[in-house]
Amino acid sequence: MKRDIRNISAAVMVMLAAAMATPSLRAQAHYRPHISVGVRAGTDMCRTDMTPAIRQSWLWGGMGAVTFRYTEEKIFGLAAELGLTTRGWREDFEETSLEYNRALTYITLPVMTHINFGGPRARCFVNLGPEVSFMISEKTTANFNYRDLSTVTEWPERRRQTAQLDMAVANRFDYGITGGVGGEFYLTPRNSITLEARYYFGLGNLFPSSKADVFSASRCSTIQFSVGYNFRLK
Repeated sequence: MKRDIRNISAAVMVMLAAAMATPSLRAQAHYRPHISVGVRAGTDMCRTDMTPAIRQSWLWGGMGAVTFRYTEEKIFGLAAELGLTTRGWREDFEETSLEYNRALTYITLPVMTHINFGGPRARCFVNLGPEVSFMISEKTTANFNYRDLSTVTEWPERRRQTAQLDMAVANRFDYGITGGVGGEFYLTPRNSITLEARYYFGLGNLFPSSKADVFSASRCSTIQFSVGYNFRLK
């Protein structure tokens, strides 16, 4: 796992350096670059894809980030963020009144290619790139004793996986691919607001994943809806 984190971190740094260098060279010859900073906040819909599969539904949470963006006057740029996001899952107990939520809070760092097109007052954009993150806290909420299921009278009769209910998270680092689409609307030449829908697909596993372990895969995925504000410095 440490080797994977080093590899993805190195890839992020190489991508950042290359993306910063290439637009700068082009800008000297053809374009005037723009640099913007801002904030972004919204809501998350989270799942954790496990093998063997568990019955679950979307867990709702919140997210927020500070943003940095370097763009050309044409269509290409680089976007990076430092934020907090919610991941995890919500168990689906069918027709019973049982509830179980596992919410995980992560510090996130996506570094994305930013492609935008449109007019001076409104533009569409696409963001795509790698993301690394680190879990800083977790919270389990349940209305039954998930550590002793023999005491739960409403427990569903159908056979289901239960190991994940009290299994400790083994890997706090996560890495994956994130991508989003949205629109940007300029209030003035230097001030704009954004609306974005974004998807994150994790490549790391929450739980141990050797042949002897319960789960061979336990990867987080998230759908985000956010509103942002950008201020152009240059």
